[in-house]
Amino acid sequence: MTEPSTDIRIEVASVTDRGKNEKRPLNEDSMLSDLEQRIFAVADGVGGAEAGEVASETAVEVLQQAFTHHQDGDDVEDLMEIAIQRANASIFQMSREQPRFSMMATTIVALHLDGLRATIGHVGDSRLYRLTPVGTLQRETDDHSVVEEEVRAGRMTAQQAASHPSRNVISRALGAEQAVEVDMKTIEFEEGTTFLLCSDGITRHLPDAELNTVLQSADNLDDACAEMKRICYERGAEDNLTAIVIRVGDRKASQPTTTGADFEEEHTLVSERAARANATTLPDSPIPAALLQRPFDNPDNATTDAVPAEMVNPASRNPTSQPTASIGAASTPKSSGGAGRILGVFFLLLVAAAAAFYGGMRFEKSGGLNGGDASKLPVATPSPTPESAEAHFQRKLRAVDLAPTVEASRMTAEASNLPLDSPDPEFLYLYGRAMLLTGKNQDAVAAFEKTIQRINENMTARNGQLKIDARLAHIAASLRSDDINKAREAARALGEEVIRTEIETAPANTSPSPTVSP
Repeated sequence: MTEPSTDIRIEVASVTDRGKNEKRPLNEDSMLSDLEQRIFAVADGVGGAEAGEVASETAVEVLQQAFTHHQDGDDVEDLMEIAIQRANASIFQMSREQPRFSMMATTIVALHLDGLRATIGHVGDSRLYRLTPVGTLQRETDDHSVVEEEVRAGRMTAQQAASHPSRNVISRALGAEQAVEVDMKTIEFEEGTTFLLCSDGITRHLPDAELNTVLQSADNLDDACAEMKRICYERGAEDNLTAIVIRVGDRKASQPTTTGADFEEEHTLVSERAARANATTLPDSPIPAALLQRPFDNPDNATTDAVPAEMVNPASRNPTSQPTASIGAASTPKSSGGAGRILGVFFLLLVAAAAAFYGGMRFEKSGGLNGGDASKLPVATPSPTPESAEAHFQRKLRAVDLAPTVEASRMTAEASNLPLDSPDPEFLYLYGRAMLLTGKNQDAVAAFEKTIQRINENMTARNGQLKIDARLAHIAASLRSDDINKAREAARALGEEVIRTEIETAPANTSPSPTVSP
């Protein structure tokens, strides 16, 4: 399709497809291709089925409306950023008001053309590429994903990132939080330039160098789109795939092919933004789909993935650890103040502990002691030994603390929408923690109660500390639900348990052996 845009010829072609993954019954991608307003966008929905589709459609509709009603002289970059922020607010509000949309979010990448000036905005891991008239492919967006942030920090190579099992884990999306940071830039370009906007359903199967070849070798833009789809299908098409290809001006007669090595030298990224709270260190060994991962990505191993455990854990679960000294002091039966005073003091201490428990999760989520500065985090190295059950739990715990909304969505899908029916106390605890961090306090209370129930049904040494953590979390969730009576009951139960544990584990009293003088 070819139509004029001001006095420069613009050609556009596009493709969108559900892919071959039977776990994705609907195409959750949406796209915008408005030649009249010269605004283009690709959005990749997160949340499963209807929810992801609604989120992506909302994003492109809000963007299109903004540019349809804009006035001459408006600052295009401001207009685009405000529109994306409004889309974020709309999606977030729907997710709070309608239960079936509670886990939805979406990526977006947008392009506006004004003569030979391009304005670009994006959130997430959908990408925009620019193919120059001489055949150099440049990526104009930085993925908001864990592995890409590791590449930018110098802790992972581009080659490692391309094949990393968590390359689809995103750290920013529209609708995931009440506010979102939008990456914006405006560039000048030459006539004859080609732009590609695409979802990760394309880029997970076609590396950048191969995209370069497809864009240059196709006879026309429609053929380029068809070839990208063909390759994705040939390689599994495990995700929805969407691409928009735009050529501004006439194509040059000859374009030298850029090699993979040359591409690495020419690869350009948006200037680095401030380090964010979710910067992590990742080993090359498999880690979990942790942050804003689409629920059906890698469904077969979704429960075996993990986020690195190098970051500070506010509620450490060292199996050998004991309750804190303050708890032990408050609960000792030797106190002279009587049982009522013991439990009263104990409750106050547990309220403080529960507040610290919740505050620690929020503190960690906002960057912890490192203030979100990735350069201060330790560099992880692959472990030569299999991951222990405890390390595996800690990694999943980290995933929940970094992205509770999406982890809750993943766990809900994993449990066939019945997470509280899980027989696994660790799963229930993690789900409750995700509910607590997302403000769903009643659901958190129910999850922690289920955790304790499952542990009581099958008490093991390893579950002992988890039970303590679950009781503390139960108190925190009850307090946040303004259910003081339930919080008191939970505190009393924990106090009795700590006392019982101390009695059961105390060494038997023995008299010292008499000393015999020679």
